[in-house]
Amino acid sequence: MMDLKFYYSLILGLLLWSCQQPEEETFFVIQGQAQGSTYSIKYIAKEELVSKIEIDSLLEAFDNSLSTYKPTSKIAKVNSGDTTIVVDKWFTDTFNASQKIYKETNGLFDPTIGVLVNAYGFGPGHQHHNLSPYQIDSLLQYVGFSKVKISSSQTIHKDFPQTYFDFNAIAQGYSVDVTVDFLKSKGIQDAIVEIGGELFAIGKNTIQDKNWIVGIDDPLQTPEERKLIATIAVENLGMATSGNYRKVITDSITGEKFVHTINPKTGKPQKSNVLSATVLASTCMMADGYATAFMVMSLEQGKEFLKKHPELYVMIMYADENNKLQQLQTENFKLLLK
Repeated sequence: MMDLKFYYSLILGLLLWSCQQPEEETFFVIQGQAQGSTYSIKYIAKEELVSKIEIDSLLEAFDNSLSTYKPTSKIAKVNSGDTTIVVDKWFTDTFNASQKIYKETNGLFDPTIGVLVNAYGFGPGHQHHNLSPYQIDSLLQYVGFSKVKISSSQTIHKDFPQTYFDFNAIAQGYSVDVTVDFLKSKGIQDAIVEIGGELFAIGKNTIQDKNWIVGIDDPLQTPEERKLIATIAVENLGMATSGNYRKVITDSITGEKFVHTINPKTGKPQKSNVLSATVLASTCMMADGYATAFMVMSLEQGKEFLKKHPELYVMIMYADENNKLQQLQTENFKLLLK
């Protein structure tokens, strides 16, 4: 006859062993509102590692640094002329990345274009109007990233107090990177983070044993449509798409399709047959900045730029001479296609 003490010990041991077995990995999803848009996070873990409250707090803190739509943010105070503001790491990182792209694009990417963006009515005011040549010339003197710098005391020096920073073309991508770093600090190794259409894929979709799959929107779709022009597999890359989605203009006489982009060198909106640019890079911040830069370049300028930056994965959508939608894809981008 089995010793009852041993029998109970065996049962207890089995129960403890079963309780200690690791749970299976599963998807955890966090969604919410941020930066005038939405965010979505999907990560893989055996238990919940991050809460929505933590993400919301992180993104709110980020806005307190870099949102031009928040009057109390650091960037808003700098723009209003407060020279005593000590900027934080988020502001400094965005400033340095912007300066890098500004130099690489010979000034075609320039976050100090904010004074013109506001004057045309595309900023927080949203009052659209045309500018005279005189008004444009008077405002251009305040534009130029070479006219601003961060001092040794971490305050901002502007040659002209009127210079206005607008990091919207790169900051949203950076907010994705900031969120990614936070997830990694919590031990998350596989996730996809999307904020306002910009995203970063960490690791893989290990549950389905594949890379994260991402769709790219058609820039000519109507508001009622959701049409994809490409599907790609992404791993440890940031992705951003820039383009005047649903704002493509069609000439009523010629049928020509184009978008208007403000050129920071001329101060004028310029016609462009480049309808969108999708860029993948090692960080979402750089992908975001480069995607915006491609929208200011002509198609030929974009091609020349790509020769100097083989590290970028790029797809540019443009309208050809027959108004047909065409794709320019780098060779490494083609390898991502599914």
